[in-house]
Amino acid sequence: MRACGVTEVGGRVEALDLPDPDPPGAGQVVVAVEAAGVGSWDRLLYTGGWDVGLVPPAALGVEGTGRVVAVGEGVEETAEGDAVLAHEVPLPGGSGFWAERVLLTASALTPRPDALDPETAAALPVAGLTARQAIDLLSLEPGQRLLITGGAGVTGALALQLAVAADITVSATASESSAARLRELGAAEVADYHDRRWTARLEGGFDAALVAAPGTADEAMGLVRDGGLLCSLTSDAPPPRRDVASTNLYVRPDPALLADLADDVVAGRLRLTPEAMPLDEGPSALRRVVTGRAGGRKLVLVP
Repeated sequence: MRACGVTEVGGRVEALDLPDPDPPGAGQVVVAVEAAGVGSWDRLLYTGGWDVGLVPPAALGVEGTGRVVAVGEGVEETAEGDAVLAHEVPLPGGSGFWAERVLLTASALTPRPDALDPETAAALPVAGLTARQAIDLLSLEPGQRLLITGGAGVTGALALQLAVAADITVSATASESSAARLRELGAAEVADYHDRRWTARLEGGFDAALVAAPGTADEAMGLVRDGGLLCSLTSDAPPPRRDVASTNLYVRPDPALLADLADDVVAGRLRLTPEAMPLDEGPSALRRVVTGRAGGRKLVLVP
């Protein structure tokens, strides 16, 4: 089958011809992939930074959507032909979603609503779950203030929307070209991160900060009030100080929560901007994401 991934740990990302997944075992299914998400985290899969059980040669990707084409013993919650979406780690077949087919655990699947197109569905799992879990962790009350660094990225923009829906006042950092979009999504103010004095452009005393841009955690910490909370999505939470709790958050698969997020997208409560690319353009898609040239769009690969 056609795929995109690596032949060895640390190897070059390239188009591959891989064997079909093994037949599904007990509690497993095989899904024909219709679209798969691309994220900066995918670089960690083949460099060893995130152990998701990848066994090269293997496809990359830990999120996507498609239709079930084979069902293993004991699977009752899904059937052949069902449209599903998922974020699963570790990968039970040692290979990911950047392929024509992928082996998954049935209990990891979320039904895909009929009104949710495959490209948007594939854009949702990791970014949506990360944003929702971060907002839940911060536990802010209506009227409190939240700073999001990297608000124009896919995860940052989803977190912004979730916070605004909870009546939290959000300030964000982004490029000037993204400011109008973030204000449309509900940001109270947007500071241009290209301005070296961006911290001075914002009134401090935030109740919490959500760090979605690498290298901004220390500056964000300085804007959080004593006793507040900082949550980093970029693995660089600084040591706690001034009674400001500081923690790193790593996304957890959660099919039920993913179902709620999918419903939010269908209902128009969450907005995503996916950009579809052919599967064999996976290497260039990953380069765009890693170098910050996706323009706030979530890139997805379509077999």
